[in-house]
Amino acid sequence: MGELSGIAIGVTAERRAGDFIAALERYGADVRHAPTITIVPLASDPSLRAGTEAVLAAPVGFTVVTTGAGFRGWLDAAEGWGLRDGLVTALGRSRIYARGPKAVGAVRGVGLRESFSAASESNAELFGALAAAGVGGERVAVQLHGTPLPEHTDPLVQAGAALVEVQPYRWHSPPDVTPVHDLIDATLAGELDALAFTSAPAAANLLTLARSYGRYEELLAALRGRLVVACVGPVTAAPLEAAGVETLQPDRQRLGALVKLLVTKLGKV
Repeated sequence: MGELSGIAIGVTAERRAGDFIAALERYGADVRHAPTITIVPLASDPSLRAGTEAVLAAPVGFTVVTTGAGFRGWLDAAEGWGLRDGLVTALGRSRIYARGPKAVGAVRGVGLRESFSAASESNAELFGALAAAGVGGERVAVQLHGTPLPEHTDPLVQAGAALVEVQPYRWHSPPDVTPVHDLIDATLAGELDALAFTSAPAAANLLTLARSYGRYEELLAALRGRLVVACVGPVTAAPLEAAGVETLQPDRQRLGALVKLLVTKLGKV
């Protein structure tokens, strides 16, 4: 018997869902899995290729790396198009600003070095430092992860930067939303003890799908009630907290830390 035996946890992730679910199940949790997003394959993403070619079209002064997985995925896709070496060379000539240790690890993994790393692993610190560096008249390559960040990138444009944004991971609603509807129904029926989120798009799209399902207000009421709503970090939590939902977050923005948080909150002695 594990600490989470008899505890039902809803998981909305697609990427790395297997690792997350396996970790929860090792503690005995009953996991209900319903991915609320589906990822567009990188190699067949014409927008990513166009963005990559735009980065290579002229020198860039700064490069922003928001996630290690996104950066590695971008380079992997570029390799398939025969552009990887040129891309690494181009980015190596720029000043690289990375969001935390995972992004730094990906940058150093291809022989590059960062000029700045956000100790808080927050986009606010990352883009704030970039703005303070002076980007007027500079081309800035921004590696996004799944969703645009206008609250951080618009000020750079206003400061005179020319942005080239690349989005290695783009998400859509899953082709079959029935599992998501089932998860919403289970939440409303009180069958779950917790919902866990590992990305902001997954959190945001659960609310979107609940609205199209006609159960948005009911779901919000449930999320604001006794249900534990756990998020891997503040970026993931933002769509939920904007809707008035309180969330729990681990001290470190890692899946393992999120699992430990759930065990601590819900586990049986």
